[in-house]
Amino acid sequence: MRFFSKGKTASDMIFDAVIFILSVCIFVVIAYPLYFVIIASVSDSTLVSTGQVTLIPKGFSLFGYQEIFKDSRIWIGYKNTIIYTVLGTFINLLFTLPAAYVLSRQEFKARRFIMFIFIVTMFFNGGLIPTYLLMKDLHMTNTMWVFIFPFCVNVFNLIITRTFFENSIPKELFEAAQMDGCTHFQFFGKVALPLSKAVISVVGLYYLVGHWNDFFTGLVYIRDYSLQPLQIVLRDILVSNQVFSEGAGSGGAAGGYAQRYADQVKYAVIIVSTLPILIVYPFIQKYFEKGVMIGSVKG
Repeated sequence: MRFFSKGKTASDMIFDAVIFILSVCIFVVIAYPLYFVIIASVSDSTLVSTGQVTLIPKGFSLFGYQEIFKDSRIWIGYKNTIIYTVLGTFINLLFTLPAAYVLSRQEFKARRFIMFIFIVTMFFNGGLIPTYLLMKDLHMTNTMWVFIFPFCVNVFNLIITRTFFENSIPKELFEAAQMDGCTHFQFFGKVALPLSKAVISVVGLYYLVGHWNDFFTGLVYIRDYSLQPLQIVLRDILVSNQVFSEGAGSGGAAGGYAQRYADQVKYAVIIVSTLPILIVYPFIQKYFEKGVMIGSVKG
């Protein structure tokens, strides 16, 4: 092992061992809750609630997943959420990246004033009722576009991206390109973007997770069930299951059956709602740390 490689002093090996043990402990603390949710979603709820399920599933049952996927709305919710997430993230990046590039250029005299206006919106906003009235006047309520356009720029992500452009794209690079006749549009598309994969991946992931987990927009602005996102559908399934289990609580065998498997539905809802993001994350993980460090620590 690396701890016992040649040339290391005893204090170095002790330090490495302590770091390794701490890293393992942190990993267990972070990973075990997710692992527990997975095994609890396929275990007998009675055994889970009594603490008998810790490392392996017991009383294996797929009741929770059957309850979720037998509801036809789940597929409509998945389809809607995928559309909102993919299209919404694309629109977010389409607006955020050019805005961040422009605000990073020192020759743009109005950049500080415009950035100040952006930052003000982080502390003050119109509130729910004025925002709802605005969406209604724009005829976006009960349409898919309310998920896409109204909140297409997140100021925090804009700041991260702007800082990345300021600190990671050398000014000399633009000057050299400008001598060859390159305009700002050409430099942004052919030079700046290819060099910004790290921050694009980070900001894109932030936007993607935000759209995937967006519950409030569907709750406030959408009434048509065919437009509801996955989170609202899962919430309805969870609520109806909870009402059934509580209503059947004194109903003999039916009540016992309902309460026995009620928690399985809850755990299954967590897995169904988070699994797609967990699948996507490893593919952009290599850019994530680099993008966050460069884009947010400097400046």
